[in-house]
Amino acid sequence: MMDVLYFAWVRERIGLPKERIEAPGATVMDLVKQLRAREERYEAAFADLSALRVAVDQELSDFDAPLAGAREVAFFPPMTGG
Repeated sequence: MMDVLYFAWVRERIGLPKERIEAPGATVMDLVKQLRAREERYEAAFADLSALRVAVDQELSDFDAPLAGAREVAFFPPMTGG
């Protein structure tokens, strides 16, 4: 089991701040594909991956990052400075 966290507009589109997911794929991209296949709101949230960042166990990662042993994956928009 793994926690998947959603922040900012990702959370708004999906309608959940967090959920537990069983048996995700080998990489973050596999997880994204699994989530997209669920229903339209997930498809909308993950439609443009260039507008998303991902962290695996609170470490900034890429979509090809492995998920073996991971306990948490978080999706959020890029942080903007100002």
